[in-house]
This record gives sequence, C-alpha cells and structure tokens, in this order.
Amino acid sequence: MADDAEALADVVALKLMVEQLYEFMDVLEERERLIIRLRYGLAGGREVTQRELGDMMGISRSYVSRIEKKALERLLKEFKKREK
Repeated sequence: MADDAEALADVVALKLMVEQLYEFMDVLEERERLIIRLRYGLAGGREVTQRELGDMMGISRSYVSRIEKKALERLLKEFKKREK
C-alpha cells in the first residue's frame, strides 16, 4: 500500500514538473523551443536525433547540439530561480 502511495506521489510530482517545463519554455528563443520539443518528443511527438534535426533545419548536428545545450542550461537556470 505504501508503495502505491509513493508511486502516485512520484507521478504527481513528475506531472507538476512537466507543467513547469512548458511554462519555462517561454524563456527560450523560437529555435531553441523547436529543438527541445523535437529532441525530447514533447507535445506527443517522437524523439528526433540531433542529426535529423540538423537535416530538417539545414544546420550541422554539432550546431544543433550547441543550441540544445544552451537551451537546457537556460531551462535549468529557470527551474533553480523559481525554486527559491
């Protein structure tokens, strides 16, 4: 019974974090939002590789990687800022 309660608490916590993530996406530039959404399959889509994203956007895989890293750092900063 305690395991069920813990699992439910984990699901609720994850749902709240996902909702926050969608709110924080506003701090990203348009291209960063697109890359994060597609890379991680957000909004019900499938996960796309950096190479696939590069081909779709006409940029190199390494440039996609740099944009993704910058976007994730900005999201993490926003999470930390709002935790306080």
